[in-house]
Amino acid sequence: PQKQESRETSRETANPAADSSPKLAAAKNQDEAASKKKICVKAAKEHCIPKDLSKVLENKVMETVLDLVCIKLSVVEMTCSGDADSEGIVSESVSSHSDLIPGVYEGGLKIWECTFDLMDFFSKAEIEFTNKTVLDLGCGAGLLGIVALQGGAARVHFQDYNSTVIDEITLPNVVANCISEGRRMGSGKDRKASKPPSKRPRKAEGSPGALQRCRFFSGEWSQVSQLLLNSDKPCLKYDVILTSETIYNPDYYSALHDTLVQLLDTNGRVYLASKVHYFGVGGGIYLFEKFIEEKDVFRTSMVKTIDQGLQRCIMEIAFKNSC
Repeated sequence: PQKQESRETSRETANPAADSSPKLAAAKNQDEAASKKKICVKAAKEHCIPKDLSKVLENKVMETVLDLVCIKLSVVEMTCSGDADSEGIVSESVSSHSDLIPGVYEGGLKIWECTFDLMDFFSKAEIEFTNKTVLDLGCGAGLLGIVALQGGAARVHFQDYNSTVIDEITLPNVVANCISEGRRMGSGKDRKASKPPSKRPRKAEGSPGALQRCRFFSGEWSQVSQLLLNSDKPCLKYDVILTSETIYNPDYYSALHDTLVQLLDTNGRVYLASKVHYFGVGGGIYLFEKFIEEKDVFRTSMVKTIDQGLQRCIMEIAFKNSC
């Protein structure tokens, strides 16, 4: 999100005629209004795991990121078009040189640095995922949920605003890690002893057990919450909700807070990673902390602060009356 400010500025500089006529200005205002509307109504849907897993990884270029197998995102940007990008978010992001287009594209085409902060924290703080029900909220590449899966989580659900991100990035990443790690996905105890995954995943053979513990959802948070709570197979509340760099825009705070209230188990924990401040967008960790305090539902604690580069924090959130 920080890069967005400079990118947006350069874009405006390069196109001085952008607001030169009243008609264009009016059209721009209509577009902004439409975007705000979309934020509220982006429908939720569940994405099925295809039976033929090798199709999921067909023509995908993989790389290794911190011992996880991942789709190479730069290749997705170059190759994802047409039916594979029904939302048009790849072309929108590339043509506008923007990592965020509110209500249209919410950043899932790149891995943000706070994701790595959380992964490092899980390892050093020895956060326990065994037999837990976990939600990776605003999952993007899904690395946090994959780590929970490796740690022996009973169920891991992945949610991203954009369906293209789920289909083209999250789901392939989860499949690739399930089939390339074999027993490593079986239990957290095996994790340290196992070798890092190979550069390219081997051909998928059947549906590994770990994948059967996963579900995938796209759509706006409030819509996804309703889908989860009202579906034929209603979801149990989550023991752990993981979320990284989802509080850059204060306009989303209410929806995020409501989602956490609805989906977190009574004694559950949220681990939220964020930059202290998002320049050009306005959000940040202390602003969200203040928002939570005013709502008076949760208690928060800063469990880690990272000072290298832009200051970043990890916040733990729990219900006030929880154990």
